[in-house]
Amino acid sequence: MSRTRHTRGGRLATAGIAATTATLLAAVLSPTAHADDRPGPATAIQNAAAALLDHATALGLTSAESTTVRDVIVDKDGTQHVRYDRAYDRLPVLGGDFVVHLTPDGAYRGANRATRGTISLPTTTPKLSAPKAADLAVNALRAANLGETLKSVKARPELVVDALHGAPRLAWRTNAAGLDSLGNPVARTVLTDALTGAQIDAWDSIETATGDGKSLYSGTVGLETTLSGSTYQLKDPTRGNTYTGDAANKTDLCFLGICFQRAPATLFTDADNHWGTGSTADRASAAVDAQYGTNETWDYYKNVHGRNGIAGDGKGSYNRVHYGSNYNNAFWDDSCFCMTYGDGDGTTFGPLVALDVAGHEMTHGVTSKTAALTYSGESGGLNEATSDILGTMVEWYANNASDPGDYLIGEKIVRSGFGGTALRYMDKPSKDGNSADYWSSSVGNLDVHYSSGVANHFAYLLAEGSGAKTINGVAYDSPTYNGKTVTGIGRDKVGKIWYRALTVYMTSSTNYAGARTATLNAAKDLYGSGSAEYDAVAAAWSAVNVN
Repeated sequence: MSRTRHTRGGRLATAGIAATTATLLAAVLSPTAHADDRPGPATAIQNAAAALLDHATALGLTSAESTTVRDVIVDKDGTQHVRYDRAYDRLPVLGGDFVVHLTPDGAYRGANRATRGTISLPTTTPKLSAPKAADLAVNALRAANLGETLKSVKARPELVVDALHGAPRLAWRTNAAGLDSLGNPVARTVLTDALTGAQIDAWDSIETATGDGKSLYSGTVGLETTLSGSTYQLKDPTRGNTYTGDAANKTDLCFLGICFQRAPATLFTDADNHWGTGSTADRASAAVDAQYGTNETWDYYKNVHGRNGIAGDGKGSYNRVHYGSNYNNAFWDDSCFCMTYGDGDGTTFGPLVALDVAGHEMTHGVTSKTAALTYSGESGGLNEATSDILGTMVEWYANNASDPGDYLIGEKIVRSGFGGTALRYMDKPSKDGNSADYWSSSVGNLDVHYSSGVANHFAYLLAEGSGAKTINGVAYDSPTYNGKTVTGIGRDKVGKIWYRALTVYMTSSTNYAGARTATLNAAKDLYGSGSAEYDAVAAAWSAVNVN
């Protein structure tokens, strides 16, 4: 990736532009144009660099700052959207990200910014030392785990500029990780004021959710594999060489750059290319589910949204199954670009290799490469909701008779000891006993898995409408905050609107009000400002009290 420096006058240095273009062209992100003569990503980046020259002051850029391209979207009509991260005096800026929008001919059209204003602060040696910041983060990790005795706890502080929480200030972003009593990983990111030592924010570093699927869950499914000599490998050459391996019930501690040990991912192999038995007695059965979930998620993003892989670069991720000891979790980890699945404890959850789990968790990877919604407060709820919404779309897309599409999250892996039939319910989120049906000023104080309910409810209402109905054999009854009837526009349109909002308009600090604006902009782009779809988006947000 490239970095571009700025002059004091608010205009980019020409040497910086040359370096940006040369670096990105050398990286061969893509040809300069698509097959349909749209400009390619490299051209879009060149256009955006030129736009930054003329609009640096409006974007709050100064000579102390540098920018890095994170993602590029080129619409079918040639409209371009280039997403940037920002550094100040070489320090990452939390909330410094922005998206530059360009017309098909490359002219500047505007920008979405995570935060506004110009950054100006000293970045000399902070009063709070790095070791002290590490100690505070470790204490926060222990406190978040209710005093449980943790093993192998370590922390790594990084000096950053925090522009997400009010006036920009110097802060330590510290990633702390350890092992719980079962040997499973726990991790937390703590943001601390580098001058006062006060905690600014903290959030879990492992983005988690539990879901649904099968060869344990999805019946007999087709798999693309690789023949190596006389042995078949569970590796898909048609989807970026995505593969599935056995973690051998071990764990790793490689989260957010902190690596103590790495659990294996021993590639599954087979002699006759017939994998698993559909029973947990065969370790390959869970691997079939994981590989199938990866395949369906890959295909959904590629065929519906034109995204080639999680990062949009055609490269496959990998899966690890049988992770940890009775591990009631599944997670996506950017540091290994991989999906990891526990076997569950058998009482609360079964193996977590379900189809909507795969779609949910890998969508965290898509989010990290696009809007990078901060995993706390309202943006954290939107991060989780994005995975619930698009993970649900993966389940509907798969059209698997053994696991029909629904608006329930995690119903296949839930066992009788859980006390419910699903983890979350999109038609009425409060049915889980914790999630919010509607927005209020206190929503951002909830756990992100519960504050996600507002957006989940919005997505259901927008897709299916309000009131009682039965879909695919599941009964739903979705209420509205304002008592008004909402008419749905269908889940396919909802998926397209949400994906465009995520990849084009949302930023790391987007809250629920911002999500309303982002989805309205997406609906306008896709269907027109006077369309029924645009009006339905507005009505569905009002129905969950986001106005």
